[in-house]
Amino acid sequence: MQDHRPVSYFAHESSYVDDGAVIGSGTKIWHFSHVMPGAVIGERCNLGQNVVVMPGTKIGNNVKVQNNVSIYEGVELEDDVFCGPSCVFTNVMNPRSHVPRKNEYRRTLVKRGSSIGANATIICGVTLGEYAFIGAGAVVTSDVPAYGLMVGVPARRVGWMCQCGERLQTSTGGGRAACGVCGATYEEAGGALRQTKASKVRAS
Repeated sequence: MQDHRPVSYFAHESSYVDDGAVIGSGTKIWHFSHVMPGAVIGERCNLGQNVVVMPGTKIGNNVKVQNNVSIYEGVELEDDVFCGPSCVFTNVMNPRSHVPRKNEYRRTLVKRGSSIGANATIICGVTLGEYAFIGAGAVVTSDVPAYGLMVGVPARRVGWMCQCGERLQTSTGGGRAACGVCGATYEEAGGALRQTKASKVRAS
């Protein structure tokens, strides 16, 4: 453990934050986690137990990473992303121990507000749209639209999720939906959902 860590963030004494890592104020790093050189972590993030953040990764503000998650090089998490316990990211499609693949890393982008359930796997090279919701244990193999609710192996879209995290029920024919919890409204067209009235729920 380095003794000269900035006081603007908290790191448990069992964690390691390497020189060259950039960490925003208010972020908390818990037991046995390791943040490596070149990693960039925003403000007010929470990294649970046994989290690894590799070089060349970027994590936005107010991101919550639960226990036993590894953020590999090539992965970017935008603001307000939630990563459930033991969810998995990858960065190579066809790994072999004896074949170097560092020049073949594929980028994975998780856009603002997305949630990834416990034990879900995100295959590299995909983008999760804003406020997408990945169910526990799902295996995501292709891009996910904004607000998409994804479950299964391989993951398929089974509905839409509100920005506040409630499942939406779209009206028959019109493709419109309103959240009974936060009051946000949406319109579905061409396999995509767009918000027409903002949620009343504010980020914590």
